[in-house]
Amino acid sequence: MGSLDHHGHHHHDHGDHGHDHGHSHVHAPANFGKAFALGITLNTALVVAEAVYGYLGNSTALLADAGHNLSDVLGLVVAWGASIAARRAPSGRFTYGFRASTILAALANAVFLLVATGAIGWEAILRLREPEPVAGVTVMVVAGIGILINGFTALLFASGRKDDINIEGAYLHMAADAAVSLGVVVSAALIIWTGWLWLDPVTSLVICATILWSTTSLLRGSIDMSMAAAPKGTDLAAIRAFLLARPGVSAIHDLHVWPISTTETALTCHLVMPAGAGDAFLMETAQLLKATHRIGHTTLQVETHPDNGCALAPDDVV
Repeated sequence: MGSLDHHGHHHHDHGDHGHDHGHSHVHAPANFGKAFALGITLNTALVVAEAVYGYLGNSTALLADAGHNLSDVLGLVVAWGASIAARRAPSGRFTYGFRASTILAALANAVFLLVATGAIGWEAILRLREPEPVAGVTVMVVAGIGILINGFTALLFASGRKDDINIEGAYLHMAADAAVSLGVVVSAALIIWTGWLWLDPVTSLVICATILWSTTSLLRGSIDMSMAAAPKGTDLAAIRAFLLARPGVSAIHDLHVWPISTTETALTCHLVMPAGAGDAFLMETAQLLKATHRIGHTTLQVETHPDNGCALAPDDVV
């Protein structure tokens, strides 16, 4: 039996084994280039403003927000670079191109958030021991601008956060920063009203806890993808049942599903089909997997002899 790729080109004979390379790639991730550029520009300006006025106003919360925003700028740069690299064509040893760079970027974003949160928390603990006066009005104005900038930037990425963990990382960065800025405004207002200087570092600690909570899913998801785990929401039992129910399939083995990038999923599987299978069957199966399970890169190997001694037949063999 021969093999067929998604362009419909026939390849050489493989004896009893037929391979479908009906990749049927899912659509490339949406281009968020303008969102990244705008977000990086606005947040860089915000970092400078918060650092200057946080220092002049003696506000740990505002300085913490500036540090967090700086980590966001770095995170946006990494995420943007990865989204660009993911569009490069395969070459040399990188047979999938640089699509997996989006997974690494999501992991880096989670790490950036954790490091920034640790720095904020440590400074807040030190300030809690020795509270100092805060220029409340100045802090409120600058942090208020931060809410607008971070909230607007988060909205730029909101539409892509459900389908791309790399974009979700950028969204979480911006949304967390908007929450940080809101906390700074509230604490500054309360300090003006009550004179309780300890509210500034306490607010920073509350913000840290919030950021850690929101970062957990991003960190877990990016680590899972880095370990080639099946993407979140993938129903492996349903995929196995679907393949077993295909006409002529008596058994399957060596089923693997893994992420090529934060938006693309691949599948390989051996199908035992005593009567064999043609290109039409292979292409239809790939198209159905794409439509029902969002798997855009399918490779199927057909084996016509159930007792052919395939070394990959047991499920516990990789």
